[in-house]
Amino acid sequence: MQSHINFFILIILAGLVSVGFAQETAAPSGKSVAADDTSEVSVPSFPYVGEITGNDVYIRSGPGTNYYRCGKLNKADRVKVVSRRTVWSRIVPPAGSFSWISKRYVSIDPDNSAIGIVAGDAVRVYAGSNYREPIHSEILQLKLNKGEKVKLLGEEKDDYYKITPPTGAYLWVSTQYIKPLGPVGKVTLAIESKTEPRTDIPAVVLTKIAVESEKLKEYYALEKQAEAERAKPKPKQNYTDIKKALVKIAGNKEAGKAARYSEFAIKQIEHFELALEVAKAVRLQDAQLQQIKERIDKARATRLAQVQDLGRFAVIGQFQISSVYGPEAELKHYRIIDDSGKTICYALPGDLASKVDLSKLVGRKVGLVGTIEPHPQTSRALVRFAEITELE
Repeated sequence: MQSHINFFILIILAGLVSVGFAQETAAPSGKSVAADDTSEVSVPSFPYVGEITGNDVYIRSGPGTNYYRCGKLNKADRVKVVSRRTVWSRIVPPAGSFSWISKRYVSIDPDNSAIGIVAGDAVRVYAGSNYREPIHSEILQLKLNKGEKVKLLGEEKDDYYKITPPTGAYLWVSTQYIKPLGPVGKVTLAIESKTEPRTDIPAVVLTKIAVESEKLKEYYALEKQAEAERAKPKPKQNYTDIKKALVKIAGNKEAGKAARYSEFAIKQIEHFELALEVAKAVRLQDAQLQQIKERIDKARATRLAQVQDLGRFAVIGQFQISSVYGPEAELKHYRIIDDSGKTICYALPGDLASKVDLSKLVGRKVGLVGTIEPHPQTSRALVRFAEITELE
């Protein structure tokens, strides 16, 4: 009985093993695929051409079923195998494969709208899949540096460009579905004939790319003009025409990145123009203040030229009774007028001067010796004099 049980257990285990070999072997996901592992199984020298032995064989982003699918291969398709990891073969992406790269770090070549130029260092390229959104395509294939070029496939999604997998980007297929045919160079890789430039890109997409490329050229030219304006003295800077051209690009729905660049440039120019307006207002204010100062200085000089040397007198002029005040002696004020009859100031006698008969001096030219102070009632000057001298 025990031998029968052992026999059945062996049969079950054999079945499980066979099932295991019939499926794609799983490997941890969520990591970038870069290193090569040497399998213990004898394999042809790499790289070699292999032929697919089944239909609907999944291409995966990494060496395991936990890695997301990136496409399918069918019987008789050929692939270039560059290395192995356990039961998985690393291959050059076949025709129809694609990758994703962030638009933020790619500029469209102004001379060729199908080419993108990497604008940063260590820019990540991710394995693309029709079964997965770009933002969730997390398997890193390689990193590109500033100045390297990628081939655009005419599609944008989730702020990513769809691109032809760059050199150095690889995908994976279960080794059990690959039959080695021979070394690369000696065996024709028929599938490579399918990697000719795509003709299935919609005309509307190609038109959009062409428009974006053309508008980028216009934008870069306007950017140079703006830089030239900023190099000029502030009073000579003029951004009117540049701004109009940028507004036109920004309003073009097919201008793509050129439109976004133009919107940012317009905001910058508006800041420049505001600074120019402030500088102009300050210059105008300075000019006005200078004119006022010059007028004051001129009036002061004229006034000084008209001032007589009065010697010991506080004021000289014709002595008159003020009609503003009553006849009472204690309220009696006088005023001094010039030759034209205009009041120069008011006068009020002190104790010594009050003993002099001032009525005899009314209408005569006199000089007053005393102190000068404000006269609140008239906002003029008041001379409190202790001495009055007739001058004629």
